[in-house]
Amino acid sequence: MTSNSIEPFRIDISQEDLDDLRDRLTRTRWPADIADAGWSRGVPVGYLQRLAEYWGTTFDWRAQEARLNAFPQFTTDIDGQNIHFVHVRSPEPGALPLLLTHGWPGSFVEFAEIIEPLTDPARHGGDPADAVHVIAPSIPGFAFSGPTQEEGWNVERIAAAWAELMSRLGYERYAVQGGDFGVSISRALCLADRDRIVAIHVNGGFTLPFDVPAEEVASLPERDQERFAYLYGYDTGYVAIQAAKPQTVAYGLTDSPVGQLAWIVEKFREWTDPAKLLPEDAVEIDQLLANVSVYWFTGTAGSAAQLYREASADWGGEPEVLEVPAGVALFGSRDVALRQVDEKANNIVHWSDYDRGGHFAAMEAPDLLVSDIRTFLRQYR
Repeated sequence: MTSNSIEPFRIDISQEDLDDLRDRLTRTRWPADIADAGWSRGVPVGYLQRLAEYWGTTFDWRAQEARLNAFPQFTTDIDGQNIHFVHVRSPEPGALPLLLTHGWPGSFVEFAEIIEPLTDPARHGGDPADAVHVIAPSIPGFAFSGPTQEEGWNVERIAAAWAELMSRLGYERYAVQGGDFGVSISRALCLADRDRIVAIHVNGGFTLPFDVPAEEVASLPERDQERFAYLYGYDTGYVAIQAAKPQTVAYGLTDSPVGQLAWIVEKFREWTDPAKLLPEDAVEIDQLLANVSVYWFTGTAGSAAQLYREASADWGGEPEVLEVPAGVALFGSRDVALRQVDEKANNIVHWSDYDRGGHFAAMEAPDLLVSDIRTFLRQYR
């Protein structure tokens, strides 16, 4: 690959790797379980055994691979790192470029349900004037942009890489959208490339409002109080592990597909719509396993976890004020954000709050997310 070149890419997992996955699943060494603990201590053994059985015997990776390969994909080298991205141009000539950034433990797989409605609204019951060109890169260290092999790939460096990517694609005016780590990366990109970015849309809000006084929480609407009750019980153990010693946890996740499955599925159970009993009730099971499979086949559990280590150095600092127009969409009671908190450092001009969905909005409520993005971006075309 020459400097600045962009090369076509297709996912092509070998049959040997597929056979190895299935073999490892059949040879899993299962731990003991605590009787009647349910999900209170982590993923129940019985549940994970059933899901692993489905992954090994029923799940069709080749079908998911073909589905993902239906989207044009490319790679390019930026700052010494291979960057993988989906790039789907809209048939509408006036489409606005929109850069989508995923988070952890997600991947570009998250966007499979929203790419076509965004790029070709007319085919999906929408207004052609709302069309966007979609650019959806894999974060360095994640999926086919990984693994990373050097330190320093923090949020700001990723944002700089995204700015370079958009330049290589020839986009001089664009919008950004993200959830989870995609929020902080998109925000950093707005600061780094503010002259070209017309708007930022995020799902889940900009800030987890841990510092709101209890008396102020007590005066909030019931819906927000429910969210704070969830926030106060929020389990940050995974953050501490991945921010402190990501290399150590990488061994188990890279060697054991069931370990990788449990590590991701636990978060899908915790962060998706609480009205849904199981992760696959909130996110279609094959899409969920396609996301897990991408982590497994690329061996990027460890390098993805490194992002927590890199980002943690900046946690707790005072954010620079962002003047780019910002839209926020909250989904269900797992998205904990307050407008009055987010407005302190962000130019909030759009705020939506939906009764269904959760942290993985593009997979849980793709129709709502697409509609919200369309509505927000109309004034910035």
